[in-house]
Amino acid sequence: YLRQSSPGQVKNNLESQRLQYALADRARALGFTQVEVIDIDLGASAASGSRQRPGFQQLLTSVAVGDVGIILSRELSRLSRTDKDWCHLMEICQIFNTLIGDDESVYDPAHYDDQLILGIKGTISVAELNVIRMRLIQGKEAKAMRGELFCTVAPGYIREGETITKDPNTRVREIIELIFSQFQVLGSLRQTYSWFMDNEIEVPVNKSVHGQFQVVWKLPAQTFIPSVIHNPIYAGAYVYGRRVTTKII
Repeated sequence: YLRQSSPGQVKNNLESQRLQYALADRARALGFTQVEVIDIDLGASAASGSRQRPGFQQLLTSVAVGDVGIILSRELSRLSRTDKDWCHLMEICQIFNTLIGDDESVYDPAHYDDQLILGIKGTISVAELNVIRMRLIQGKEAKAMRGELFCTVAPGYIREGETITKDPNTRVREIIELIFSQFQVLGSLRQTYSWFMDNEIEVPVNKSVHGQFQVVWKLPAQTFIPSVIHNPIYAGAYVYGRRVTTKII
């Protein structure tokens, strides 16, 4: 079973792929003649809340019908990053006498000592991901406290290193100024939006093009004018955490 957590890893971490594919030779060395490589999940995270992993589901199904003698993964963390998936895999491996192996050892989930080792490794895998996530969040919060965290910059501004400055594009600045001046005259978000649409005035929108944000000119969406008027950055204020994230299980 092969897995890498992101498309970036699939593209750049080629040595990891080679080492994982090489496990097919290890399976043959252990005496298995029919070796199936499941690599559908290359680029798929195993963290909680991530999309379904069809390769992992295929693996579980094959074990559950008794077709698997051993599961090989270069690191057991490739198999799962959640307690739920890990326990499910361990349970069906015990029932159908399926071994689990990595690049160094082979474990029998039906044996008590191996259960303990696999349980510890599974716990470490889950905890490791939580530690990484916690460090990333702490880093983002520390950066935000310094006023330096910008995921995307509002139209009218550009990033220069760790700071932001006004966009040198005169047309962009003039349109942003026009939005505020028209809102001050008309006194209504809806009327301001209608005025831009009636006069067919395009606005600068940040859009991801080939992984990089670029300014694209288009007629404003209904949400664009309110997003500009309500954005504190145009008043010279830095904010973080305006949108609350809720985890739904």
